[in-house]
Formats: sequence, C-alpha cells, structure tokens
Amino acid sequence: MATPTVSDTDLTPLSRGLSLRHILFIALGSAIGTGLFLGSASAIEFAGPSVLLAYVIGGAAVFMVMRAMGEMALAHPVSGAFSEYATRYLGRWAGFVTGWSYAFEMALVAIADVTAVAVYMKFWFPGSPSWVWVASVVLVILAINLSKVKLFGEMEFWFTIVKVAAIGAMIVGGIALLVLGVQLHADAAPSVTHLWDDGGFFPNGLGGFLACFTVVMFAFGGIETIGITAGEAKDPRVSIPKAINTVPVRILLFYVLTMAVIMSLYPWSGISSGNSPFVQIFAGLGIPAAAHILNVVVLTAAVSAINADVYGAGRMLYGLARRGLAPASFTRVSSRGIPWMTVACMGVVLVAGVLVNYLFEDAFLIVASLATFATVLVWIMILVTHLAFKRERARTGEGATGFPTPFWPVASWLALAFMLGVVVLLGFFEGTRLALVVGAAWCALLAVLYLALRPGRRRVEG
Repeated sequence: MATPTVSDTDLTPLSRGLSLRHILFIALGSAIGTGLFLGSASAIEFAGPSVLLAYVIGGAAVFMVMRAMGEMALAHPVSGAFSEYATRYLGRWAGFVTGWSYAFEMALVAIADVTAVAVYMKFWFPGSPSWVWVASVVLVILAINLSKVKLFGEMEFWFTIVKVAAIGAMIVGGIALLVLGVQLHADAAPSVTHLWDDGGFFPNGLGGFLACFTVVMFAFGGIETIGITAGEAKDPRVSIPKAINTVPVRILLFYVLTMAVIMSLYPWSGISSGNSPFVQIFAGLGIPAAAHILNVVVLTAAVSAINADVYGAGRMLYGLARRGLAPASFTRVSSRGIPWMTVACMGVVLVAGVLVNYLFEDAFLIVASLATFATVLVWIMILVTHLAFKRERARTGEGATGFPTPFWPVASWLALAFMLGVVVLLGFFEGTRLALVVGAAWCALLAVLYLALRPGRRRVEG
C-alpha cells in the first residue's frame, strides 16, 4: 500500500520560478557537461571507436529511467521528486536511501566538475596550482545559487546556449573538413576510416568495451535533475514531458555524432585522458585559436554542471528534510525562496573539492568512478520505485497515466538489469574497483544511520 506522505499539491515555500524555456534548457544542458567534454577521453581510451555503441546502449537505458521518473513526476509533481516517490511506494527507508544517494551523487559529480575546471585552466596556465581555480569557481557558484531560482534558470539557459552553439559549430566544421579532405596536420588526415583502421571498431576487445561503461554512465549522471525541477516548475505537466522526450535526440547528437566526428578528424589512439578531447583535436589539427575557444566552452560547461549539481542536491535535501528524513535545518528558506542551508552545505562539499585537488593530481577518474556508483544506484531506485508505482496503479484500477513508459514492462526490466550489470562491472577493473568498495561502504552507512536515527514521520509544513 502507498505510504501517505507529502500531498501532491505540495504546498512548498520554494519559488515556482522556472518556465518552460528554463526547464527545456536545464534538460538540454544536463546532457552536456564534464562527462562529455572531459570524461569522454577516458571512455575513448578504454574502448576506441566502439565507445559509440556504448553511448547508444547506455543512453537507451537512461531514457527508460527518465521516462519512468517522468511518469511518476506527472502523477506527483512535488519537491524531493524521486525520493518522495520511493517513500510513497517502497517505504521511508527507500526514500532515505534514494534521497541521500542522490545528494551523495551530486556531491561527487560537483567535485569531479571542479576538478575538471582545474584541468581546463591548466591548458592556459600549466604550472598553476589546481586549488586556486577550484576556490574561485566555488565563490561564483554559491553566489548564483543563493539568488532567486529564476537567476539559476537564466544562467543555465545561457550556459547551454554557449555549449550547444560550440558543439554544433564543431560538428559542422568537422564534417566540412572530412568532406573537403582538408589536412591541417601532417600526422592527422581527417577520415571516417579512423573509426575502423586503427585496430578495428573494437580495438581493445570486449574488455575495453565493457570497461568504458564505467565512464560512459558517469557522462549521463545528473540528467535526472529534470525531475527535481518539478517542484519549482510553473507548469510541470507540460515542461517535464517535453524535456524528457528530447533525451534520445540529445544523446544521438551530442554524444554519438560528436564522438564520431572527433574520432574521424583524428586517430582515437592519439587522444589522451589528460585533457578534453575537443581541445586536443583542434590543437592537434593545427588550429590553436579554435582550441582556445573550445577551452572557454568546456570551462563554461563545467561551471554550468557545478551550478546544476548544487541546485539538485540542495532541493533534494530540502525535500528530505520536509519529510523528516534529513535535519530540519535544511528546510530553512530565504526570502527569495531559496533553501539556503542546503546550498551552504554544498558549498562545504565544493571546498572539499579544493582539498581533493590539492592532495591528488589525478583526481578526476577516481571521483568519476565513485560518482558512477552513486548515479547508477539512484537510477536503480527510480526503476524499482516505478515498478511499485505501476503495480499500485494496477491494484487500485487507476490504469495508465498521461505519460506512460514505452515498451512496458520489458524495457523497464532490461534497463534495470543493465544498471545492475554496470555496478558489477565496477568490480572487474582495477581503476574502478575502489568505487564499488566505497559504494558498498556507503550503503552500509545508510543502513546503520537509518536504523540508529529512525528518521521521524513528521512533515515540515510550508
């Protein structure tokens, strides 16, 4: 039976200041972040050209997660989103695990993103310390997130404009180089044959192909933030479906097509994980000005991603606190309708990112693999919650919603099996095994905390 919790109207003091334009661009921007601009280099190193197939398979599974979340969001547009749904259909323990795991995910992704900022800045200032750049971006992000939510929406809108325009120009320019046969570098004649000539489509075999999923899935992390916006969207029943239905096109355009163009312009084996492949490609092709411009773009993408990380984690912790699953202080909202306490906590996390960059030079892959575990755990909880949601609707005779999940139930079960497989893969490779260990420790910690604290059943009224 469904657990009675927050009502569907969810009388929240959060400001509903996000318009359809904001939601659509937040959804678009969530697919274009550090995972694409920096993490894709590691994915290419693992799998070579077969990374294209990995993005298609991973993207299909993520789309099913998004449709599952979207169907529940349309039925219950509340703050806390999928954590609230887990509480409602699986129990308070599930809401506790889902909500805190999402906050953990956003914290890790934010640290990975601030790490990426340091990497990008070293393109211009090779000898500079990472923590200086990280500390600078932390101050900017906190200023944005402590302002009205409309400012957050506007910033994401313009950040996304920059990212989309740059990727579009890169794709068009890259295709033009391929068609015209322009060779700007002695060792890198542009050709689609790079996709199979250098060791074949699967140059590192099945092992390399499977290994890349640990990075590929990180690239999609945070896309579920669309569901978080339901609590502050002016018309969630219109904006959420439109945003979610753009996911397949975004994946095919921004990941598959972009990676195909990049690996056609330059042999995949010449791409290293030390910097953005976008910048490496254009620097390697002898276009230094373009490389500098692209570095500005990838820097913008990282700042945009951190902005969304802080927003998503803050709103999730706020929703948890309203249901008694987090400290009551997290419900404190400023006169601008901003849960300032949760934003401040994320500021502390970003400061931790400064320390991580000070202590570890190769911090990105470590943090990214940890974030992959947290991300996939949240997606698993969303899919399991959705199964319970559908079962409950069938039991009560409510039937289909206005935004039904396609190919139900086969596609949902396949997506769940795939996500569980990604978790298992983390343990098979030395570089990501730590993520599985830390992830297991995280789950154990959540179990202990839930049993020890016995989160109350109170609900904080707005």
